[in-house]
Amino acid sequence: MNTTTLALPPIAEMRRAFAAKDPAYDGTFFVAVRTTGVFCRPVCRAKPPRAENVEFYPTAQDAIRRGYRACKLCRPLDEAGARPPLVARLLDLVEASPQRRVTGDDLREIGVDPSTARRQFRAHCGTSFAAHQRARRLGAAVSELRTRRSVTFAGVGAGFQSDSAFRDAIERTFGLPLSRVSGAAVLTSTWLPTPLGNMLAVSHDDGIVLLDFADRATLEPTIAKLRARFAARGVHAVIVPGERRHLMALAAELKEYFDGERRVFSVPISPAGTEFERRAWDALRAIPFGQTRSYGQQAAAMGDARAVRAVGRANGRNTINILIPCHRVIAASGHLTGYGGGLARKQWLLRHERAVVEQQRSRTCFRLAAPLARRVQR
Repeated sequence: MNTTTLALPPIAEMRRAFAAKDPAYDGTFFVAVRTTGVFCRPVCRAKPPRAENVEFYPTAQDAIRRGYRACKLCRPLDEAGARPPLVARLLDLVEASPQRRVTGDDLREIGVDPSTARRQFRAHCGTSFAAHQRARRLGAAVSELRTRRSVTFAGVGAGFQSDSAFRDAIERTFGLPLSRVSGAAVLTSTWLPTPLGNMLAVSHDDGIVLLDFADRATLEPTIAKLRARFAARGVHAVIVPGERRHLMALAAELKEYFDGERRVFSVPISPAGTEFERRAWDALRAIPFGQTRSYGQQAAAMGDARAVRAVGRANGRNTINILIPCHRVIAASGHLTGYGGGLARKQWLLRHERAVVEQQRSRTCFRLAAPLARRVQR
């Protein structure tokens, strides 16, 4: 097992990330301001303090132990990327009846200001509430078409007044004519909040096909490659927002992982790659929780110790982060190397897993020592 000292990122790196409000560092460290007694997230929009008045801590609990209180603006005690209550309510409204369009009047009837709702939804989800509803309705309509219902039936169910309007909306949204969409693979997507920021999860009938950090600049090309891999098998893929049993299971298991209550994921995954890539990803999943391996060790475990570079490329093409734990591979020197979500997140994940292992080991030692202590006392 390779080990490395896991601590905060370098001071200069944290100062740069804090100044840039870099979302890739959200959750990986916290910023405390001596002059105000407040600690913040790296993405806090408050007026930046002087550099000499700033301290950095790996966890919110560390800052609290040093006497700092949580910032009321960026709310560092809340989960990074957590859904605002209003956004969660809007999503629940859509899921309760995907075929129905929620209007401004509907929102006013339940005491919600439409402009506030639209602003918060776009800020959190990166798209408008209207666009989300439209994509969800069309996704439900595509599912209707796949059950061989008529175009008219599916279009009316999605809220369209004519077949032509329905066909136009399908083509604009999915880039495919209606005749080809009915045979497409429907992939369902959702945003999952984590302590390290929002992640985008995409699921197929066979399992999870993508789990990645939502702020990654390469996320859009990754989705394009995902579609291309389905196309290579002669199947067009359309991605629609919504709920799916695999996504619900993933949300529950991810929470348990970040809470330190889960080491192994049971939710099905369906990675798309070459035979070598799939072997590399299987080797990643074989690395025990809380441990690391070098690229050379991973290659050796696959039966070809010389394939170090090929292993690195395969790891870089992994689209299912955390479940396929490419964060557990480090350089032979013990240093952290490339990770799509950013080295700060890689460091955080490794530190989190090691802390969970140490905590559970301590509990085991206590349970074993307690009977002996009682016998000594007697």
